[in-house]
Amino acid sequence: MSAEESVGTVPVPVGGGINPALGAQPDLVSYPVRKEAAARALETRLEPGLRQAGRTAEVETRKAVRALSGADGDGWASGKALHDAHEFWSDQVTALMHRLAAEKTALRGAAHLYTGTDVAVEKGLRLNSPLDAF
Repeated sequence: MSAEESVGTVPVPVGGGINPALGAQPDLVSYPVRKEAAARALETRLEPGLRQAGRTAEVETRKAVRALSGADGDGWASGKALHDAHEFWSDQVTALMHRLAAEKTALRGAAHLYTGTDVAVEKGLRLNSPLDAF
């Protein structure tokens, strides 16, 4: 199923200054529906999966660190190394979560920006008709 079908509307490309009816391609094509679908995929599939993977890794790594560290505190040096590596990895996961959130916001913002700009340009270029008064 395409992004357009999932929302139930046909996308309206936001184009540049060239008229596609004349046989030329527009300079800019943006599909707000596709941008929203991509943002929704980040929100509903990638972020929850990443959170779950992070939780699973957290639990399993803590078990391994405890096993390697020893109950008396005189365990293997690899327990401390694993702990340090996991902290570094956890920071990377957190940074990735922030990046996904920023990308999601940017996708939604771009969809609204292009649509709003297209409508504003159309209103500015539209000729007034005597029928507009009716």
